[in-house]
Amino acid sequence: MRDLVEIGMGRTARRTYELDDIDIVPSRRTRSSKEVSTTWQLDAYRFDIPVLAHPTDALVSPLFAIELGKRGGLGVINGEGLWGRHADVEAKLAELVALADSGDVDAPIRKLQELHAAPLQPGLLAAAVARVREAGVTTAVRVSPQNARALTPLLLEAGVDLLVVHGTIISAEHVVHGDSEPLNLKTFISELDVPVVAGGVSDHRTALHLMRTGAAGVVVGYGSTEGATTTGEVLGIGVPMATAIADAAAARRDYLDETGGRYVHVIADGDIATSGDLAKAIACGADAAVLGAPLAVAAEAPGGGWYWPSVAAHPSVPRGSMLPVSFGDRPSLDTVLTGPSDDPFGSLNLVGGLRRSMAKSGYSDLKEFQKVGLTVRA
Repeated sequence: MRDLVEIGMGRTARRTYELDDIDIVPSRRTRSSKEVSTTWQLDAYRFDIPVLAHPTDALVSPLFAIELGKRGGLGVINGEGLWGRHADVEAKLAELVALADSGDVDAPIRKLQELHAAPLQPGLLAAAVARVREAGVTTAVRVSPQNARALTPLLLEAGVDLLVVHGTIISAEHVVHGDSEPLNLKTFISELDVPVVAGGVSDHRTALHLMRTGAAGVVVGYGSTEGATTTGEVLGIGVPMATAIADAAAARRDYLDETGGRYVHVIADGDIATSGDLAKAIACGADAAVLGAPLAVAAEAPGGGWYWPSVAAHPSVPRGSMLPVSFGDRPSLDTVLTGPSDDPFGSLNLVGGLRRSMAKSGYSDLKEFQKVGLTVRA
């Protein structure tokens, strides 16, 4: 039964929970973390770790996508980002980082908007996709609902394996300004030969609607993290992640029953900063998680110790700032993912922490770990 509270005369709201509000309760025999599997499979693609990289230029360059792919994760290139707009992206990012280092908060956002105002060049985007594909790792590209129809043929020709239709908030049908016909995701997906991941969503009904479109995975959350302002200051929209994930997992169960066995993956996107957060997201029902700032500390990330969400570059309503994520020496991607770590707070060895949480709770794989007991802090 939903926990409703009265916020004023005649107005009620649901009580919801952040990942920080809950804890995992071990209740089975423990096991060695070496006996734990973190593998999962999305359509025909198998991954060793339940980690996707947020599609922002601060994090996912073709090289970073390759390096994450070699380690069993999935790097998602922003198909509307700088890698498809500028031939000298590294130089542009260096200018951006120099502005951020100067201490001016607004100048970097103006620079981001300026860089993203350059027209997309199909040849550059195709080359970025081809570079990842030629490295032999799974290739994924993010497009917005507004530009999905226009960009998808180019991406398919370039050889993309997975398409991610991703926006701040997405629904099964998106009305595009100036287009007489809304983007119907069910029709759009049915005409493609590659699996589609769609999101973000935050509630049971929208998650179920997206699952009915034929999406292979649904992204839950708005990518909220320190430095991102989407969920609060700008739009006033947000659902705490523990509740959002659990609701989407319930939609997955309903859809599984409705279809007689079609499983749609739930991918958590937001408020995951440590290995403990990652474990809680899986425990709430996620199959995998999108990570941004936690991965941006890695030496391989192109942001130079800075992180910003992709929505920070919006031309009229930017919803994020540039966040310093690393000072001095930056750890390798291996250290961030699998250690060894010298950080006692869980920001390094993210997958190792997840494995140990699963082992301490007695579970050997991710799907089983979704059944672990949870408590809510008073």
